[in-house]
Amino acid sequence: MNYTQLTTAIKGFAENDFPATVGSFTSAEQIARFVQLAEQRIYNMVQLPAIRKNVTGNMTSGNRFLATPSDWLSTFSLAVINAANETSYLLNKDVNFIRESYPDTDAAFYAKPEYYAVFDDNTFILGPTPDASYATELHYFYYPESIVTASTTWLGTNFDSALLYGSLLEAALFMKSDADTMTMYKARYDDAMAELKQLGDGKNRQDAYRSGQVRYPVR
Repeated sequence: MNYTQLTTAIKGFAENDFPATVGSFTSAEQIARFVQLAEQRIYNMVQLPAIRKNVTGNMTSGNRFLATPSDWLSTFSLAVINAANETSYLLNKDVNFIRESYPDTDAAFYAKPEYYAVFDDNTFILGPTPDASYATELHYFYYPESIVTASTTWLGTNFDSALLYGSLLEAALFMKSDADTMTMYKARYDDAMAELKQLGDGKNRQDAYRSGQVRYPVR
């Protein structure tokens, strides 16, 4: 389902064209907001491959700080790669742990980092301070481009039921729909999210070789 089809479905299910309201909040803007709120809710409830991103970069020798990507929301893993192309993963700690464990930032104490912490919204702090410009590999969570601007997305193509009923639920809240309508949309949304969680938090986290094939018990 692309965005045009999603918009048509929302209007049809809700039986509302969402005309412009006071403050020039147009029909298109209303629907776009419903969809974006639904996307945000879904992406924060299920760990889908579509919300994972991988970037490489470099630490700077003598600099205990490492910038985060502009679209970074949270970290799955941070690895350091040495000159021999050997990868080691840093352990996530609190800022105060790193400050106390590595209080001295003189060059004599520089070494390959073993820990990292979220220092602020734009920066990691490393411990110990890097003694070389190590390569890095960061796997992180981000919000993919919305279907509102991209027209097609993984979510719209593969799990449009979750996106549609999530959007309808937001629309129903906006319209102050009756309790029966809200309950119906919530039930359909919950069903779609349960199926999506089976994929994102279940099937995507196992393989047949190590986990065995999915099977139901026979009685």
